[in-house]
Amino acid sequence: MPKNSLRIIFMGTPDFAVASLKALVENHYNVVAVVTMPDKPMGRHGSVLQPSAVKQYALSVGLPVLQPDKLKDEAFLETLRSFHADLQIVVAFRMLPEVVWNMPPRGTFNLHASLLPQYRGAAPINWAIINGETETGVTTFFLQHEIDTGAIIHQERLSIGAEENAEVIHDKLMEMGSTLVMRTVDDIIADAVHPISQDTLQVPSLKPAPKLFRENTQVDWQQPAAYIHNFIRGLSPYPAAWTTLVAPDGTATGLKLFESRVEEGTLSPGEIETDGKSYIHIGTCEGIVSLVSLQLAGKKRMSVADFLRGHSQLDAFCMQ
Repeated sequence: MPKNSLRIIFMGTPDFAVASLKALVENHYNVVAVVTMPDKPMGRHGSVLQPSAVKQYALSVGLPVLQPDKLKDEAFLETLRSFHADLQIVVAFRMLPEVVWNMPPRGTFNLHASLLPQYRGAAPINWAIINGETETGVTTFFLQHEIDTGAIIHQERLSIGAEENAEVIHDKLMEMGSTLVMRTVDDIIADAVHPISQDTLQVPSLKPAPKLFRENTQVDWQQPAAYIHNFIRGLSPYPAAWTTLVAPDGTATGLKLFESRVEEGTLSPGEIETDGKSYIHIGTCEGIVSLVSLQLAGKKRMSVADFLRGHSQLDAFCMQ
């Protein structure tokens, strides 16, 4: 079957998905429609609607766009069926009901930003870095009932540099993933896929990748410096690790942390040491975290040196 005769519906929302959709379009695969999230209300009163990155790209190349509120809505399902898709591709979208993923005769496959079965969940890039992994990758797999558990089609591996953050790895996996999506489609067209059940893969223990909230992005200064350093780069630049800067009078201010280094030395967890000009050292249970760039609540991101120009007397403060 020529690749332009296989009818594809693409589902996705953020920039990470755009790379795969763009690769399919520019390499002349037959994408017949795109499904993405409804426009997001923005502004103080939610009066401005922001379309997803996928919608913006899809409209720019003239693709039909579907934006269902509910994926089981019969009107949406009827419209989806009307495209007579042979295959559906999902990249950074949402959990699909069986009535959707089981619709096309060639199935529905997903691109996931980890080496499954590790890091199933919403934030695989972040948690791989937080946990100090030196390798990650992308996986394509066929959807089934349980999220991120379907049979694996292909995987590609990527080394994680010791100082690389979530943004760098995101961008590398985004491009790697777009190539893997095309390879997967080509093999489906050629009837050359041999999916491997994740249940047959031997892993010592499964590491999850839960969604990121304020509660699980706060720095715990009781952890070792090496872990906190990975935690900071694993959440940088978004949503960003955060901590609380507490003044001697008890006044607390939120602080986002973007870059750090690990230093030898001993300070109590949360204790601050600074020369008031060029460095801020924070104590942990093992070693010291030296901050490189940060952002005070309501302010712009800045270097430690710039921050200290307005906050030179930090020795009496602490981090919580």
